[in-house]
Amino acid sequence: MQSINKARLQIHFCVLLWGFTAILGKLITLPALSLVWWRMLLVTGALLMLPKVWRGLRAMSMRLRLAYAGIGVLVSLHWLTFYAAIKLANASVGATCIALGPAFLAFIEPWLTRRRFDPREVLMAVAVVPGVAMVAGGVPGHMRLGIAVGVLSALFVALFGSLNKRLVEHGDPLTVTCIELGTGAVFLTLLAPLLPHTGPAYQLPDTHDALLLLLLAFGCTLLPFTLALVALRHISAFATQMITNLEPVYAIVLAMLLLGEQRQLDMWFYAGVMVILAAVFAHPLLHRKDQAPIQPELLGAAESHNLD
Repeated sequence: MQSINKARLQIHFCVLLWGFTAILGKLITLPALSLVWWRMLLVTGALLMLPKVWRGLRAMSMRLRLAYAGIGVLVSLHWLTFYAAIKLANASVGATCIALGPAFLAFIEPWLTRRRFDPREVLMAVAVVPGVAMVAGGVPGHMRLGIAVGVLSALFVALFGSLNKRLVEHGDPLTVTCIELGTGAVFLTLLAPLLPHTGPAYQLPDTHDALLLLLLAFGCTLLPFTLALVALRHISAFATQMITNLEPVYAIVLAMLLLGEQRQLDMWFYAGVMVILAAVFAHPLLHRKDQAPIQPELLGAAESHNLD
């Protein structure tokens, strides 16, 4: 029981750190493309220093490496649109949109796995629609493009989450993360000339941004990733999913406390957030069985709670 309680506290701490990613995305002055590129590059560089990652790469077939690389492209697009949504709107809007991931998953996972659509999941997806409408009505007009980009980010979460879930047992989680983030960084490098931008596509961060990027890469990515790997050995995926669903809550509360974003949003926004979160929390309650959570910050690892 003590190990289970400790694991739950670890997951809560991890989710709190993931909640900070939206805050840091707002505080870092770099454009979304540079921010994501640096984050992926830093994490990949750190992982490549681990002998375990190199052993995992040597043991993995080329076909599997290419599959994870393809997922890495989706991961990069998710992070790019997530931070773009934050830049176009604010941290609260970006975090709220990510909560729509399970709604997209209700349609994407059955399509990818060729199973029947579950009416309960479809009902949950439909239930978030009024919440999205309320959120859109509760933000200033200039932030609504951020909502649209944030919804696209949630779609990418559902896509790469479903694909990772199918392949997670075939590779070491750290190795999988290294491949996905490394490929994502390469993809963004190739994508940069095609995107509109002023000045260099990838900007060197100043001291302020460099410190925040290090905190984002290591404090809010690698640290919670490692802690979650340990914690997931001791608690069920159902319990994990219920805790990780709190990420938008933590992010919105942090945005209110640290950024004062409640002054930019009205009560319709927060009412819409409540509707969306109610549907999201109802989803695991309808499936009280060991089902992996969709957690963007865990990438391949959290797609299965049975880790090596």
